[in-house]
Amino acid sequence: MIAPDQVVAPARDAVLFRSSPVRTFVTVFVLLMLSFGLVSPIMALIVGGTGNPWWHTALQAAAVAVLGAGCFAWSARGSLNTWVRVSSGGLELAAQDSDPILLAWTDIASVRVRRARLRNVLDVTPVDLDSVHPVQGERVGWPTMTETPDGPGFTADLSEIWPGPRRLRRELAKHLRQTEG
Repeated sequence: MIAPDQVVAPARDAVLFRSSPVRTFVTVFVLLMLSFGLVSPIMALIVGGTGNPWWHTALQAAAVAVLGAGCFAWSARGSLNTWVRVSSGGLELAAQDSDPILLAWTDIASVRVRRARLRNVLDVTPVDLDSVHPVQGERVGWPTMTETPDGPGFTADLSEIWPGPRRLRRELAKHLRQTEG
């Protein structure tokens, strides 16, 4: 897969969104530790205490959090590199270790960030598949194709994208408004 650092951005205002298993691991680990820390005292009150010292419970929480966060962050789908770059020059997408593609805003029929169970997914439908430009020489091929209401399009798992799907939605909306107006 071609890294975003190896590709020249189509415009200076480019905002890069990329997968980060390490950030995802840290986030899930902290959330699991916090939830364990909140639930443990409540459960100890309900069952009348566990008889273990507090550090024993903390070690159990850390073990569970490391295993849970590790499984989530380095799952088969999550460990594949994904990046999206949004700029006034268009939308670049390399999903799940694919070659990056570039679509100018005028060549995009629809872009949607949606929830699919526990994941966030990006669907990009080009006006015509002939308007899709490989950013550099093709090695692996295009991102995963899907059937959208507007026709065939590309899909990308955004589960580990940073800064996050909410920020990606804002960037997409900003550039789509500019092309409409």
